[in-house]
Amino acid sequence: MIADALQFFLILALATGLAALVGKAMAHLFTSPAHLALERLTYRVLGVAPDEEMSWRRYGVLLLLSNAAMMTLGYLLLRLQEHLPGDPLARASQPPDQAFNTAASFITNTNWQSYSGEASLSNVSQMVVITFLMTVSAATGIAAAGAFLRGLSRKSAAALGNYWVDLTRVTYRLLLPLCFVVALLLVWQGVPQTLSAEAVVTTLEGQAQHLVVGPVASLEAIKHIGTNGGGFYGMNSAHPFENPTPLTNTLHILGMLLIPAAFTFTLGAMVLRRRQGWAFLGAFTVMFLGFLAVVYTAERGGNPLLAQHGVDQLGSELHAGGNLEGKELRFGIAQTSLFVTVTTAATTGSVDSMHSSLTPLGGLVPLAQMMLNSVFGGDGVGLINLLTYALLTVFLVGMMIGRTPEFLGKKIEAREMKLVMLAVLVHAFSILGFTALACVVPSTVASLSNGGPHAFSEVLYAYTSGTANNGSAFAGFNANTPFFNTTIGLAMLVGRYLTLLPMLAVAGALAAKRVVPQGPGTMATDGPLFTALLVFVVLVVGGLTFLPALALGPIVEHLLMGAGASF
Repeated sequence: MIADALQFFLILALATGLAALVGKAMAHLFTSPAHLALERLTYRVLGVAPDEEMSWRRYGVLLLLSNAAMMTLGYLLLRLQEHLPGDPLARASQPPDQAFNTAASFITNTNWQSYSGEASLSNVSQMVVITFLMTVSAATGIAAAGAFLRGLSRKSAAALGNYWVDLTRVTYRLLLPLCFVVALLLVWQGVPQTLSAEAVVTTLEGQAQHLVVGPVASLEAIKHIGTNGGGFYGMNSAHPFENPTPLTNTLHILGMLLIPAAFTFTLGAMVLRRRQGWAFLGAFTVMFLGFLAVVYTAERGGNPLLAQHGVDQLGSELHAGGNLEGKELRFGIAQTSLFVTVTTAATTGSVDSMHSSLTPLGGLVPLAQMMLNSVFGGDGVGLINLLTYALLTVFLVGMMIGRTPEFLGKKIEAREMKLVMLAVLVHAFSILGFTALACVVPSTVASLSNGGPHAFSEVLYAYTSGTANNGSAFAGFNANTPFFNTTIGLAMLVGRYLTLLPMLAVAGALAAKRVVPQGPGTMATDGPLFTALLVFVVLVVGGLTFLPALALGPIVEHLLMGAGASF
């Protein structure tokens, strides 16, 4: 356990150091007035004026329309795949409901897959549709967060910046350079990167075996740097071509945490309050470590029912101890537990183990993190989600002490709080509403591979993953039906845009406000007390909202497991 704890500490320390460097670069990206030559060429091709300042309404409309156009393009290409050149394996086009689900999934940074990548998509689709949408969806979230930070940093301003400039700069200056470096490292470790569709090898028995290959390393790079999560293969990051070594597993973990953690340093630099950035990083880290401790303890302890059959629960994890079902032995319990926590904290959704095989409490962790949606979170939107709760925290504290709430010197009034609550409630309504609908539809039973509370967890996980734009699956659940493809696709769109747009409106309102000088009753938001209050509010609001649903799934399953029942 000491070695595991040291491993956790070293990876998180390295992630923090890298985040500090990237966060500083991102602050320069969002504040620099200079444009690169390639950027200016892109603006001319798009026909946009890079020096135009946009209100939150114009910024939000352009974000929505550009994403809609790219989603439509992705949908059409997936429907026409069998007619496109470059696929010697002649894979069929996706049906309408699945193409809608896939296009919605990748434009919303969700990357939920109701298909197996190597069986369903050609290399052309993997590059032109999947990798492209992975890049622009991540850039969209980062751009929106940059606009939000401008709203916090500006005084009496009517604009949040230029959407096209932000989208272009994030793509050229941040995502492409980082992904290029990561892809090279992955190729060095054995991840394929080729335009060939398959490799034919001779087995020990002398038979020919056909292995599906393609541009895997480039997809893996943006998959984790962009907190996307969709796999080239159906096994995702458990596949040795996607994740061949413990080093690549560590690189994937660092990639998922990099930009969400870096945004706390970007915030500190842009609002000229570095302590504020550290306070938010502290909130992220406290919640993350708490959830990591739960899943690691649960998986290392394993299933108590095995003790009744003489299995040593305290033995070596490579022998008999702990819960190794659904895990890769090359990663073990420690790295698997860390990956489980990171991929749902950063709403990435890639998996190096089967989440359905986690113990009930281990399975509760990814569910709870996606429900809270503010434990690091995805690229850009994670910080926006935490700021949502930060505004809610200062509002609650202000009401308790009888003062008008303030955040970074700006008064938080009724309009901002209505928009904040809209974002909070839409997230909960989508998860619980779609789950309730699925539970009363008779055809749902045919998609389940388990019974009892585990079956409910499978359905709850699907809509939580979709709404939180995570994309991981509980496994064992057949979501490739017209009903689930359509409703999960809708949940992804609701979870992305009906929470993001209200917060852009909040940013526009804050940008227009003047800074109020601090008084003797002003609550400091950059210290340990505020960090503790913020974590408390996140957990209380999340608990009051989702605890009943969790009680019907993983919590009751854990209690029944202790009583000798299994599912």
